[in-house]
Amino acid sequence: MPHVEVELPVTAPPETAWPVVLDVLGYPACMESVDSVELVEQADDTHRTTAWSVRLEGSVLRWVETEVIDHAARRFDFEQLTGDLGAFAGHWAVTPAPGGGSTVALHVDFDLGIPLLADMLNPVAADALRDSAAQMLGALEQRMLAGAEGAAR
Repeated sequence: MPHVEVELPVTAPPETAWPVVLDVLGYPACMESVDSVELVEQADDTHRTTAWSVRLEGSVLRWVETEVIDHAARRFDFEQLTGDLGAFAGHWAVTPAPGGGSTVALHVDFDLGIPLLADMLNPVAADALRDSAAQMLGALEQRMLAGAEGAAR
């Protein structure tokens, strides 16, 4: 199964970065590739289910995922329950970085669900997902910086 990891150092401290990463419902407002994220269910502060619609290389992918949130570790794991991919799972994480900043990371394992074309399509999909994830992290960084500027005023 292909694995994609994208990490971005940001100047925002972890306590500023974490709420922005966790706010997946706000992703469509700042990320071109994310058409919608809807809350399906929130059982408690550490478990939720969300429905996503994302554009990737000209295709619209839709899925519903379950998320397990660990606030202390500043990490949430996700796994597709239903959707367009054969499998889609991973995690978002925020870790402290030297100098008071953070590292925001997205790790994803996926399967396109087309075994006969996997050897040809998986590398292309991994590259597209890596590019999209880097754009998503960049958009999150802009939200973090805007939030820090607003708090400083």
